[in-house]
Amino acid sequence: MLNAEILREAEQRRLAWRCRRGMLELDIVLQRFVSEHFSGLTLAEMEQLDALLELPDNVFWDLVQGVNPQPGMAQSSIILEKLRASRPSAEQEAA
Repeated sequence: MLNAEILREAEQRRLAWRCRRGMLELDIVLQRFVSEHFSGLTLAEMEQLDALLELPDNVFWDLVQGVNPQPGMAQSSIILEKLRASRPSAEQEAA
């Protein structure tokens, strides 16, 4: 295995661990995101995710929901779009 592959896998494991959050709603979205999109992330997308994971849960959740935009935060980043796509639908929330 190449060193680059080993480093990528290590970074993915680190980020997957950091996706475990205290806010249930955010945790659900992040765990779904990890299972659906994580293996296909580019290094730039992993860096975007890493920056988002630095945010407090309530600020991060607002970004995922698209409410209360934060100054200087890209509201339409690729990662946010993928996270928004990982939100449960109304039917799934009702079940």
